[in-house]
Amino acid sequence: MSAPTPQSARYDLPEADAFTRTYWDAAERGRLLLRRCGACGRAHHYPREFCPHCWSEDVTWEQASGRATLYTWSVVHRNDLPPFTGRTPYVAAVVDLAEGPRMMTEIVECGRDELRAGMGLEVAFRDGVPVFRACR
Repeated sequence: MSAPTPQSARYDLPEADAFTRTYWDAAERGRLLLRRCGACGRAHHYPREFCPHCWSEDVTWEQASGRATLYTWSVVHRNDLPPFTGRTPYVAAVVDLAEGPRMMTEIVECGRDELRAGMGLEVAFRDGVPVFRACR
């Protein structure tokens, strides 16, 4: 990922750095990664170089199962930033990953009337970004 030019600005992608490049490269290949602490055993997301639970630096990458449950969501009807303008309305959500951490994401391929707290979800990828859809 490189810095966007004004014409190509995408506000749904953070600027990758040397540390997060592993995460974004895996997402580009259709893999969702988490960090797991070797000291306390807990997984966390978003990726950090230390454990946010015990502050240990003994953390490693691991592939997530891709399973989650819907915690909460909101239907966004207006967003003037690229690329969201062409996606409205869309569902912004927080999901509980099977491994424990919560993650902000977007729900796709699911009617808004079908959404229920606690429903099962699975990861999908759109343009190298993890999104979630109802389990099939």
